[in-house]
Amino acid sequence: MTITRRTIVHEGPGGTFEAMAVVDDAAGAAPGVLLFPNVLGTKEADFLMAEKVAALGYSVLVADVYGQGKRTSRADADRARYMTELNEDRMLMKARLLRSLEVLRDLPAVDGANVAAIGYCFGGKCVLDLARAGADILGGISFHGVYDAPPFPNAAISAKLLICHGWDDPLAPPDAMVGLGRELTEAGCDWQIHAYGGTGHGFTDPSANMPEGGLAYQPDADRRSFKAMADFLDEVMA
Repeated sequence: MTITRRTIVHEGPGGTFEAMAVVDDAAGAAPGVLLFPNVLGTKEADFLMAEKVAALGYSVLVADVYGQGKRTSRADADRARYMTELNEDRMLMKARLLRSLEVLRDLPAVDGANVAAIGYCFGGKCVLDLARAGADILGGISFHGVYDAPPFPNAAISAKLLICHGWDDPLAPPDAMVGLGRELTEAGCDWQIHAYGGTGHGFTDPSANMPEGGLAYQPDADRRSFKAMADFLDEVMA
């Protein structure tokens, strides 16, 4: 297995975007996974996670939904600014999610009939909005995502969904999790929620270190949710 990275610059709604393909060059066309990063945008941690997913037998595209050069860091006082722009324009966000899916499917290393999406924090919301848009994906996994629905009707949801949720997440308290379950049930979606006790927001992120704000790495939830993801992808991919 030889996993390599390749920068993918592409056009999309509102400008130019810079994604990262992470694939096993020796594997041929493999099932594809679209990875949506957290609030900070694409970064090394996402590429490392993509390599872990690729090692499971998938071709991965780390999506850029902010635009080329639009990245922030935890040290940035306004680190949520690009996320806020998309939260305020969910139609634009939907268009960029669907464009990222097209870019994944166009990769020679991807079997375009077998694709799924995963996402972290804001990226978890991206996964849900991609499913809400009626995207033709086999499955979606949200890790410590945000659950508010867009201010317009959903398309029919065909994707199976796995929600990995920290019970003590202040950005998605239990009522929000239950509300998401109701939404997905009313949509006729095949869904499951794994809620981890003693766990807040950002539980997969070793750099998350703001326990006073409910944001902290939780190694047990990280390990368990990764295994749940691997099992889920194995089940839904044809």
